[in-house]
Amino acid sequence: MAEDMTRVGAEEELSAAPEVPAPAADWSGGGKSMVTVALLAAAFFAVALVLGLVYHRTVRAELAADARDHVRTPVSVTHPRSGSSELSLTFPGNIQAYTEAVIYARTNGYIKRWLVDIGARVQRGQLLAEIETPELDRQLQQAEAAQAQAQANLELARSTAARYQDLVKLDGVSKQDEEQAVTSLNAGEASLKAAIANVNQLKDLQSFEKVTAPFAGTITARYIDIGTLIASGTNTSLFHLSDTSTLRVYANVPEADSKDVKSGVPVEVEAPGSPGKKFSGQVVRTAGAIDPVSRTLLAEIRVPNPSYELVPGEYGEVTFHLHSSKLVLVIPASALLFRAEGTQVALVQGNGVVHLQRVQLGRDLGASVEVISGLTTADSVIENPSDMITEGALVAVVRPAGS
Repeated sequence: MAEDMTRVGAEEELSAAPEVPAPAADWSGGGKSMVTVALLAAAFFAVALVLGLVYHRTVRAELAADARDHVRTPVSVTHPRSGSSELSLTFPGNIQAYTEAVIYARTNGYIKRWLVDIGARVQRGQLLAEIETPELDRQLQQAEAAQAQAQANLELARSTAARYQDLVKLDGVSKQDEEQAVTSLNAGEASLKAAIANVNQLKDLQSFEKVTAPFAGTITARYIDIGTLIASGTNTSLFHLSDTSTLRVYANVPEADSKDVKSGVPVEVEAPGSPGKKFSGQVVRTAGAIDPVSRTLLAEIRVPNPSYELVPGEYGEVTFHLHSSKLVLVIPASALLFRAEGTQVALVQGNGVVHLQRVQLGRDLGASVEVISGLTTADSVIENPSDMITEGALVAVVRPAGS
């Protein structure tokens, strides 16, 4: 009991004693280390966060690029190649005789006879027909009689003038009589000249009774028969004569190719009537001006025709063998796009973006075509573009195997 009382008292003394404050913590060493560690940890987490964001952004970009690459249309491309400067252009042509003429009559009368018919080849000066001219013959006889009369009158006037000139010296006649005699002589000479001219004119007309060929050629038409009335100075034609040993061929060359068509350019002419045959010739002249309606240049070609196989009026195809002054490029015909904007090709630029380029075409070579302008040899042309391809479309160039 006493012990318990003693322990209770001691506890009361202890509880009643004043509290002594605990000593303050020391931050001089261990505390600074903890702050540094916390800051480093925060910086580490911040760097890790940034790196994570960058990584995820890079991954997303790569995934987006892969996705775009997967949606790009695969295409094959080709580069334009230089074409040949030798051109062969074919255009329609009209074949005509080198010389042709419609033969008319120069005198009045009736056809007495004709000696040639269509298809006959005649020489220059050959007799074609004869015209009977009874009225002209009577006029010639009358003119010859008038000439004889004028000749007789002139002889009389000459002798009279000579006699008066002798008498005037002897005062046998007056000076006036002598002058009148000389005047009559001069008038007689003039009358005779007029009569002779009239006779010669009628003889020339009479010579036209015989119709002859003005040049060598082929009779292509006959418009007369025996007894046909012929009136000089009217549109009554007798024959149509054509020289077909050499032909003129006329062709219209488009304005784009007109600069290369000059005198001396070799050509070849083909006609449906002579299948498989080509007739050589050359350009002899051009019109020297572009027709404002058709925008073409008229060229004249001379073609020898010694075998008379080509005939005037026939349709022909003229092939000009030209040396082009233009730099042309050749691309596959499948690369062309025909749209409302004109003829275009699809080019692939360095970033795989499509650019639609308008071009001007030259010759059609079948599987390929010539391009006059719009391309260079460095361009990448899509060989078989889709009809739905548009400007700015993304494509992926597929390299041929083994390239």
